[in-house]
Amino acid sequence: MHNQLLYNYICIEGNIGAGKTSLAGKLAEDFNGKLILEQFEDNPFLPKFYNDPSKYAFPLELSFLASRYQQVKDQLSAMDLFRSFVVSDYFINKSLIFARKTLQDDELALFNRLFHIIISTVPKPELLIYLYVDIKRLQQNIKHRGRIYEQAIEDAYLEKIQFGYLDYLRQLPDTRVLLLDTNKLDFVGNDRHYQQLLDVINKKYAPGIHRFAF
Repeated sequence: MHNQLLYNYICIEGNIGAGKTSLAGKLAEDFNGKLILEQFEDNPFLPKFYNDPSKYAFPLELSFLASRYQQVKDQLSAMDLFRSFVVSDYFINKSLIFARKTLQDDELALFNRLFHIIISTVPKPELLIYLYVDIKRLQQNIKHRGRIYEQAIEDAYLEKIQFGYLDYLRQLPDTRVLLLDTNKLDFVGNDRHYQQLLDVINKKYAPGIHRFAF
């Protein structure tokens, strides 16, 4: 068991149902970290978006961007002497990834302008972890957690988001990125699997993408 993590600020990303929050919570609990969780359930546009994407995509993405920006700025600026590191279950740049997949061209142009104005003031994570899970298992996870507004999410939408993430990660040469294929891992229910994951996470990496399959 590791006594501490090598990184002070870690972001965990992945598709819908990939296990981001579960892993972030375990890391925060086991290593005395400050946990930042995305407040997506409070977004009134989310259920509306799943029912009518074309109508609600733009207000949804703007509201998410505003919420993520405010939360990250507030949490990272508040010093906590009793926590050894910060772990978040999202990377604020996901706003741009989702916007590219959901917005019309004119909406995206405006969104890009706003995004790049604010992103320069947000600290970058020392390590970005992407949990890769195939679409079939994502759907199983989504069904299992039972959020009503997610039950009609189609495979094509998940595939579009997955591709968007993977394409964007290749554009981050100055960021340490762990691309982890966790299809065969149960890091929540199996401690041996969790330890395997920790062994990979807790190593020194140079900037760039580092791929691992378990």
